[in-house]
Amino acid sequence: MTRAPETAFILAAGLGTRMRPLTDDKPKALVEVAGRTLIDHMLDRLKAAGAKRFVVNVHYFADKLEAHLKTRSDLDILISDERDALLETGGGLKKARPLLGDDPVWVVNTDSVWLEDAGHDAMKDLAQMWNPETMDAALMLAPLARSMGFDGHGDFFLDGTALRFRGEAAQAPYAYMGVQITRPQIVDGVDEAAFSLSKIWRRLAPEGRLHGSVMTGDWMHVGDPAARDAAEARLRS
Repeated sequence: MTRAPETAFILAAGLGTRMRPLTDDKPKALVEVAGRTLIDHMLDRLKAAGAKRFVVNVHYFADKLEAHLKTRSDLDILISDERDALLETGGGLKKARPLLGDDPVWVVNTDSVWLEDAGHDAMKDLAQMWNPETMDAALMLAPLARSMGFDGHGDFFLDGTALRFRGEAAQAPYAYMGVQITRPQIVDGVDEAAFSLSKIWRRLAPEGRLHGSVMTGDWMHVGDPAARDAAEARLRS
């Protein structure tokens, strides 16, 4: 049986420009939804999924985020410091590599909250599906029909568990939720300092090395103040 990763990398360095004015004085990771910060929502999910080591990248209002993370005495948290320059998702993972090791890791955004249907556990399902022999990354997906705050036309089609990008199609049925399991080595051969993981995914998908697991429930992408308010109302209901 595949074991869930014990190390997690949390992407929390972004400027949060779409979330203004809520991010005028703090990073997006510290915006609260239903009385809990976005990063705490995600840290709690990761802890429940079996993660024991947490690496968080910081840039915007880095001091505030670091101070908040020190209050999480229940977790072993390390900082990947990106104060000098934003590195995007792939560059952030590459910079954090010495802290992450070589075993598969969780890589997550902070702007994602969700409610699962009874009897389902999306992160457990993703971990059970994960197979490092046949996959380089496995993404958690939400059905577009059960997504809030996502203004795109879907990201992926599924062929079994293998992912195919939407491409020229008008719409795809699944959106990436900002949670994945990946081999950290996927960034080792990239020369650029700042780059997106999606660049690597577009290479992996045709090779059959990019896979996905669909969450059974309601996903809320918390990308702007209106989406935050809608997510809060949904969680409190």
